[in-house]
Amino acid sequence: MNISIEFTLTPLQADFEPPIIAFIIDLRKSGYKVIETPLSTQIYGEFDALMLFVAKAIKESFEAIDNVVLNMKIVKSDRSDYEPNF
Repeated sequence: MNISIEFTLTPLQADFEPPIIAFIIDLRKSGYKVIETPLSTQIYGEFDALMLFVAKAIKESFEAIDNVVLNMKIVKSDRSDYEPNF
């Protein structure tokens, strides 16, 4: 089963950009399809493998940041080719 995950990582610190960039770079290195928008980052793949990867990436990010919020949405399908029709 393929899934789509959308992340918004919000470090609660003045210098918030470096941890976000590090998280995105880790996602890019994964080999999964990654799409970045100004407000979130999306990753697409097979459920079991992607969830194992994502759990590791989130843990590493949380270990590097003292205070952080991560919003995550999971959709049961690969939405990487979505284009609005309006």
